[in-house]
Amino acid sequence: MKGTAQLANEAWEALLHAHAVLMKEFTASGVWDEITIREYDVLYTLSKSPEPMRLGELHSHVLLSQPALSRLVDRMVARGMIDKTTDPTDARGVLVSLTNSGRAMQRRVGTRHARSVATAMTSALSNEQLAALKDLCTQLTDQAGDGYAR
Repeated sequence: MKGTAQLANEAWEALLHAHAVLMKEFTASGVWDEITIREYDVLYTLSKSPEPMRLGELHSHVLLSQPALSRLVDRMVARGMIDKTTDPTDARGVLVSLTNSGRAMQRRVGTRHARSVATAMTSALSNEQLAALKDLCTQLTDQAGDGYAR
């Protein structure tokens, strides 16, 4: 019988492997002709926020280093997808938000990406398994206290 630590590590490795395999599939899906998957990650995260988000908060929700995110944000500002302003409550802080163009891009690309996600997930898992996976992942993130709005 496996110990708890061994089982926890095997579960973690399985989760990471599933993530890597699915991300490769999503990256190759052909929905990224307008933007990169990293740009989409930023647009999607901002679309979930009801108000402008501090750059540091955005960083906590995307898989990019702080310097890489700052460079990406600057490129997205230049392309008109997001706005970047000084935080009126703290002049040292930067707020980022979607422009109308960025919101439209997120919806357009997001619709295609959602189809590819649904295809990949439903080809391997039943509705009951999908619900259980969602619950387990939510429990893990809630335990970590990431504060991410779902």
